[in-house]
Amino acid sequence: MRLMISWCSCLVIFCLLQASHKASGVAYNITPSEPLFPNQTLVSSGNIFELGFFTLNGSENQYVGIWYKNLRPSKIVWVANRERPLVYTDRSAKLTIGSDGNLKLMDGQESIVWSTNVSGRSNYTLAVLFDSGNFVLKDGNYGEIWRSFDDPTDTLLPTMKIGVNVRTGVKKSLISWRSDSDPFPGSFSTGVTSETPPQAFTWNGSTPYRRSGQWDKAKFMGLPTMDQSYGSGCTVEQDAQQGTTYFSINRYDVFVYMFISPGGSLTIMRWDDGAKAWLTEWAAANDTCAIYGTCGPFGVCNSLNSPICRCIDGFVPKSNEEWNSGNWTRGCVREMELNCKKNTSTSTSTNIKEDAFWQMSQMKLPDSGDYVSDVEDEEGCESWCRSNCSCLAYSYVSNIGCMVWNKDLIDLQEFPRAGEDLSVRVAHVKAGGLRHKAVIISLSTIAGIMFFAVYVFVLCKWRANKTGNAWQEQLKQDDSRELTLYSFDSILLATNKFSTTSKLGQGGFGSVYKGKLKDGKEVAVKRLSSTSAQGVEEFKNEIILISKLQHRNLVKLMGYCTEGEEKILVYEYLSNKSLDTFLFDSGKKAELDWGKRFQIIQGIARGLLYLHRDSCRRVIHRDLKVSNILLDEKMNPKISDFGLARMFEGTQVLVNTRKIVGTLGYMSPEYAMGGIFSERSDVYSFGVLLLEIVSGKKNTSLYDQGYMNLLSYAWQLWSDGKALDLMDVAMAVSSPLEITRCIHVGLLCVQDHATDRPNMSNVVLMLSGESDLPQPRQPMFTFQAERPNRSIPPQQESIRSVNTITNTLVEGR
Repeated sequence: MRLMISWCSCLVIFCLLQASHKASGVAYNITPSEPLFPNQTLVSSGNIFELGFFTLNGSENQYVGIWYKNLRPSKIVWVANRERPLVYTDRSAKLTIGSDGNLKLMDGQESIVWSTNVSGRSNYTLAVLFDSGNFVLKDGNYGEIWRSFDDPTDTLLPTMKIGVNVRTGVKKSLISWRSDSDPFPGSFSTGVTSETPPQAFTWNGSTPYRRSGQWDKAKFMGLPTMDQSYGSGCTVEQDAQQGTTYFSINRYDVFVYMFISPGGSLTIMRWDDGAKAWLTEWAAANDTCAIYGTCGPFGVCNSLNSPICRCIDGFVPKSNEEWNSGNWTRGCVREMELNCKKNTSTSTSTNIKEDAFWQMSQMKLPDSGDYVSDVEDEEGCESWCRSNCSCLAYSYVSNIGCMVWNKDLIDLQEFPRAGEDLSVRVAHVKAGGLRHKAVIISLSTIAGIMFFAVYVFVLCKWRANKTGNAWQEQLKQDDSRELTLYSFDSILLATNKFSTTSKLGQGGFGSVYKGKLKDGKEVAVKRLSSTSAQGVEEFKNEIILISKLQHRNLVKLMGYCTEGEEKILVYEYLSNKSLDTFLFDSGKKAELDWGKRFQIIQGIARGLLYLHRDSCRRVIHRDLKVSNILLDEKMNPKISDFGLARMFEGTQVLVNTRKIVGTLGYMSPEYAMGGIFSERSDVYSFGVLLLEIVSGKKNTSLYDQGYMNLLSYAWQLWSDGKALDLMDVAMAVSSPLEITRCIHVGLLCVQDHATDRPNMSNVVLMLSGESDLPQPRQPMFTFQAERPNRSIPPQQESIRSVNTITNTLVEGR
């Protein structure tokens, strides 16, 4: 009897404990039967982000939001009820899923404070928090119904997008807090426009406040501090057919975010684990010239000048009184009517000369420009503008093309460095007057500075010759005697003085031109910019290294030129340019059937094998990517651009560097995160390149499909037994086994640990079918983007924890 009573007592105690445990809300997801209460938080599976109720210091309001877990100070990245806070004392509030399948924030009186408001009923839904910071509502089939990433507040996280869909009218913008202690929507917002090329804007209400300038496919041109390394971390995707334009941060590091402050400042912050602090990685300029339209129409702002505003040559202040008092917003007006206007307004126009164009350099291009798609070069751009009287200015940007302006030129800024050329239409008489004035000034000063100019010229020439001779002597000592040393005059002759019609393209280190030598041989001339990221050491490195390499799958360096400040490389000319011009062009990719693609893959592999094993010295390329693969007339690939390559002797395996160089998306994890590179770093880049060739997709082009990158997409298809779905739809399925083998090899090459990757000797054997293939390991990313329609066990998705205090307190920013 006592035994029975004891057993019954234990059963009662156990049931009470279970009930208490359930009341505390320990569960893995928010479901209709398991809401979230103020004393609980939802934690992402990797303990990176946390969602729950919080209050801000000194406030009696209570909100539901998401913040970084275990970082102090933390950062609130999303707020649900920013417009309708709960009362701090309301401990009966809850975040739950209603009978209609929507997430709902209810106060203690069961009134709805906030809801997802998704139309359509669902039999069963649940909400989870991912390591990307995305809070997602899913239906019974794990399809995504609603995402916090689609409802941003003031913060942009990696893989999250802001932008516009002109077809649906949906705009996604960052909206500032009202103050550091009040998340209510403030007056500032940041988004991108749908024009071509797009621009990023910060608005104060509906008024433009700051403007980024045009996107040139690598960076926003109006942000000089947005250098190549930063620019490669951001992406603007524009789809004319879908009517969408989106901006996102393309980074592997989840501990990075962009946010707009209550004062309208845009900043990118990064967590430094060593310093245990948030550091500013990039911040928009905070000077007066960064404010939209500071100098008004046809006014130019330069923060280094005093006063900072001036009128474009040929224009005068609209109001001298306002201008002299420092109020420049009404801008400038023309001194003289355009001649083409006279032609249209009078019948006797035979003696009226054409308008001229006044060129301005290092400019932030004005707002409201139009892209002219059917113009191929700068001369064509000028001709188009000259023939259209309404065209007030034009600019030809290599990565964009021809841009013209038909409205008042607004928000012009002159930079001390960087910037673009802008040609402004002025009346012919005024242009002549300006030139005449300039001649008078020049003649009046020539006498005084002639002697000094001659002295400086001779001194610079002596130093340049000395530098050039020193380089030549060093190159001779480094066994580069087979290379031709070209004179600068011969280069000018070959490229028609670097004419824009000869220009083949432009990269981060300078421009490439097509040239024709005296003997009729066609060449590609790479002229390094004076502001190039490739310095003297990289230039010498490329000459010395590539002169020692001879292989059919490596581009051939024919010679170089070093006169004065000029640094020029002369390569063999390859008629089909680079692989990306075919692979990522919807009109040309069909020319790359599987036979050609496999030939290209094998050629690149053999070229890398030569660099790693068969050349006189072992070489690690460090910047292998699609744009650095050139194609000859038979579509044979040739690896190019050895400015960042490193050369080794002996058996050295791993190297550590403090200077991380290369291209994000192609860098191996150990190199991008720790600066450690080896032959296997090139193998990783080759794997990315191989998967891009098979799929016809860029590694960073799958965010809108719910994948962090091409690698995660390829792995998902592979693990689902659908590897062939990765194949480019522009190709016909001709060799499914060969294509599947290539995908298999690509996944082996991009494994996280360098020791798991095959070397290039094995890769060549694998591609030819002469070697068995081990099973690849799943690539693990810093954080994993959500995959649509994929069923994930709830216990793997998120963890709910109970706070020991009555509410979660997060410090203001």
